[in-house]
Amino acid sequence: MQCKVYDSMLALSPDLKAARVLVVFSILVGIVGILISLVSGKCTNFIAEERGKVKASIVAGVLLMVSGVLCLITVSWTAVIIVNDFYNPLLLDAQRRELGASLYLGWAAGLLLVLGGGLLCSSCPPKENCSTSVIYNPVKMSKPSSGSDALLRHTAPTSRSPIPPKIYI
Repeated sequence: MQCKVYDSMLALSPDLKAARVLVVFSILVGIVGILISLVSGKCTNFIAEERGKVKASIVAGVLLMVSGVLCLITVSWTAVIIVNDFYNPLLLDAQRRELGASLYLGWAAGLLLVLGGGLLCSSCPPKENCSTSVIYNPVKMSKPSSGSDALLRHTAPTSRSPIPPKIYI
């Protein structure tokens, strides 16, 4: 309804000064997060190995979530002050502010940043091939004596012989 132009930074209330600083930090952290996410994309060649791309993607996700939290703190803090001032009986009607569209856009932007950062953080590193099987040498057996069971001598595992172990009882 009524817009007031602030001629000086000193004319702002302390909460609006802090809100401006937090929004600037949120924007800077968000830009860095977006740039890192572009570098870590699967279709780019900035990072050669897959594990490095995944790590960069997780870092980008964390930065985007930090940016979203900073945005949500700023917008929510401003909304609380507006609501408290609205119900303050000492203020005139002309001094009362109401929640505007920019606060709702700030909440939506903060939530989208947190959700997008969470999606980037959820990218799991590729699983390494853990199917390294140990191949054993065949079991060597001493000649059984009459009436006694055979004694088995086990050999240490090696990766040279592809023959599975044979066990005689």
